[in-house]
Amino acid sequence: MKTNFFETDCKEIARTNALFGICDDKNTEKAYTDVDDSNKWIAIVKNDRQKPVSFTAIDNCINVFKEGTKEQESTCDGMLVFEETLYLVELKDQKAKWQPKAIQQLENTIQLILNNHNLDEFKYKKAFACNKNHPKFAVINNEQNKRFFKEYGFRLDVQAKIIIK
Repeated sequence: MKTNFFETDCKEIARTNALFGICDDKNTEKAYTDVDDSNKWIAIVKNDRQKPVSFTAIDNCINVFKEGTKEQESTCDGMLVFEETLYLVELKDQKAKWQPKAIQQLENTIQLILNNHNLDEFKYKKAFACNKNHPKFAVINNEQNKRFFKEYGFRLDVQAKIIIK
């Protein structure tokens, strides 16, 4: 059965705010965007040109089950879509050993989306692993970055600031 990641009740109304955050309260609720309480933000979205940006929650909202089971697939928290751009976002709030799990969730989500959609309409595709405890850019192994792009067609970025260009 096909899963539609783009036309779903999990998609928020597009935002044009110059600055907003993406939150995940970790209470089995879906991730969401916010403009009011920056203390809750795990990722910061900087949208200086105030383009319409749509956020869609994936984890705890779009239910995808492992084939032949009732076990949920491990997915990233959500995605941002604007113009010809698709950004997948995994949110973490951990001190140590968070990157491998975040990257695995992004990879799995990409695979699930590719199984259900043709992404040719998106000229720019990035996967963000964001951590409130490590907001600055983290160096990614060059080989890992090359493999990620070659395998999935997405650039991998490990930082909590997402710039809308």
